[in-house]
Amino acid sequence: MTTITYQARLLSTALLACATACAHAAVTVRDDAGNSVTVARPAQRIIAMAPHITELLFAAGGGERVVGVMNYSDYPEAAKRLPLVGSNATIDMERVLALRPDLLVVWKSGNTAGQLEQLKSLGIPIFYSDPQKLEEVATSLTRLGQLMGTEPAAQKAAQDYRQRIARLSATYAQRPVVRVFYQIWEKPLFTLSGEHIVSDVIRVCGGQNVFAALKAPAPTVSTEAVLQENPEAIIGGVAHDAESGINIWKPYRGMQAVQRGNLFMLGGEQLVRATPRIADGVAALCERLETARRRRP
Repeated sequence: MTTITYQARLLSTALLACATACAHAAVTVRDDAGNSVTVARPAQRIIAMAPHITELLFAAGGGERVVGVMNYSDYPEAAKRLPLVGSNATIDMERVLALRPDLLVVWKSGNTAGQLEQLKSLGIPIFYSDPQKLEEVATSLTRLGQLMGTEPAAQKAAQDYRQRIARLSATYAQRPVVRVFYQIWEKPLFTLSGEHIVSDVIRVCGGQNVFAALKAPAPTVSTEAVLQENPEAIIGGVAHDAESGINIWKPYRGMQAVQRGNLFMLGGEQLVRATPRIADGVAALCERLETARRRRP
């Protein structure tokens, strides 16, 4: 064996060893609660503890690694066939442990804190997910991709999503401002504040959330408060009853949104799930606000 051949084999062996070590190297990222989350190697068995988290994991290239989900995890279609581990109110601890997860991705605003502390005490890494800005959907994809070792797919998904949002922002963000009331329920009357991603969506479309300054992410408001704000457009997020919903405002003919016919429905999860699909909701909302602009005297 020549010296050159021997050195080439040594180099090849060293590179293979490095590739193997790098594939199993520990990864640390920061979650939406500001915590450092470390996995010793790419996560292989992940439980998604909110519907938006399920979507993010699939979009980031990790669908085959998701072994359990929360109720209402209905997208993509494959998510419907995964084992349920509970709801936003209660986690089935025995089911979670039986699935032997090496990573839990939980909703910072939604999951039961006491039960999560129990799981954390068992040493299972926990990543808190709560995107509140449109850009944070993209960074969620890339961070989850790092934890799963699916960076190429995650980076591609993040890039495609960013490009869609950038195009919409370039088209609508500087248009004349439309003051918007976003209604998610009417009994009691619930809206979303500036702490929710919906406010960022409204901003990209050249709108202003009239209740952005409220502290709670999903505060209740009074009819009188809405009338005082006199929004130019009202957006309803849940079409559960054609006789209620945003139609409760039709008797208030002095309200600007009613006068101009700017009561709009955006059904389903178009704007409330912080996933790449929210770009479709942004496009739909921007079209509604553009309609409101065209209806100005």
